[in-house]
Amino acid sequence: MFGAQDYDAELAERYGWINRALPASELSDFVRSLAHRIAKFPSVKLVATKNRVNAIALAPVRGFSSRLRPIRRTGAKAQNRFPAEFKRGLQIRAAERDLAHLLE
Repeated sequence: MFGAQDYDAELAERYGWINRALPASELSDFVRSLAHRIAKFPSVKLVATKNRVNAIALAPVRGFSSRLRPIRRTGAKAQNRFPAEFKRGLQIRAAERDLAHLLE
């Protein structure tokens, strides 16, 4: 989250963030095949699965803003520290390999 870096599909796959990376030329056929496979499942099972995933993965809307306040405060404090940390070597390869030591 703090790195705010973009990753290509191959690296995201290697990190385990996605389960596969496909060449653009294969994507349409893959998506079409997957959509047809999913469409064959009973709709009641699809709804149940979607509801379960959402219950696990999505934060409840009520109180969401209040739960973000500590993150916003921490982010603001970190942002104020960036100029000093850059002077100390943040974003230099050697420093980032030993980030815990740099941030002590």
